[in-house]
Amino acid sequence: MTTSRPDPTRNPWLRRVAPAAVTVAALALGWQLYVAVSGIRPQVLPSPARVLGQGWAHRADIAGHAWSTLQVTLVGFAVSLAVAWALAIVVDFSPWLRRALVPLFVVSQTLPIIAIAPLMIIWFGFGLLPKILVIALATFFPMAIGLIEGFAAADREAGALLRSMGASRRQEFRYVRLPSALPRFFTALRIGITYAVVGAVFAEYVGATSGLGIYMSTQKNSFRTDLVLAAVLVTAVLSLALYLLTYAAERVVAPWALATRSPR
Repeated sequence: MTTSRPDPTRNPWLRRVAPAAVTVAALALGWQLYVAVSGIRPQVLPSPARVLGQGWAHRADIAGHAWSTLQVTLVGFAVSLAVAWALAIVVDFSPWLRRALVPLFVVSQTLPIIAIAPLMIIWFGFGLLPKILVIALATFFPMAIGLIEGFAAADREAGALLRSMGASRRQEFRYVRLPSALPRFFTALRIGITYAVVGAVFAEYVGATSGLGIYMSTQKNSFRTDLVLAAVLVTAVLSLALYLLTYAAERVVAPWALATRSPR
């Protein structure tokens, strides 16, 4: 009697993760070999092994700054998320406000964060507020536009059916337009959450007392390129973790959206 073994190539999760893991491993190996062969100074380009080793040796310090960055990211993103939802709902109920506000949303994305962040520090100091504003500017647009377009893409026939049965505009929004917008919203959420971490780090880099941004700035000034790259690696891990959490949230809030996506 023979027992069939599971084929790992048929695992959708493995098929998605394996190519990225192999690519990262190949890049790290090439990087390591180049540093070993070229003899380049670690102050210019440290090897991946040195980055990991020094990052582990300074893990307590890096973890403290990472926790500060994570707190700022979550607070700023929560504010941005609440404002995006509020304005998207208001715009959906008022065509006039849609024509008035959506162009302003687009204009907000033309403002260079690299120029706005120092001004936020000058105007509001080194506290939490300027970091929240920078994160909001970096993340608000994709979520707001995702919601607005999701509401607008709702099934018109379903909405007309509800109205013919005497449903109010709010009931139509609740039962038709809101569920229709959730898949697009979670796509925009994944874009926004990665921008949030980058925005927080950049705001800290410009001016802060703690966080990965100020840690990178300090280590750069000390010519500790290995610790700068270790902090960059932690930033990437934070972004990836928050990105994956959006799938968990989508599975709870809108499981039908995930069910309609066929794995490739």
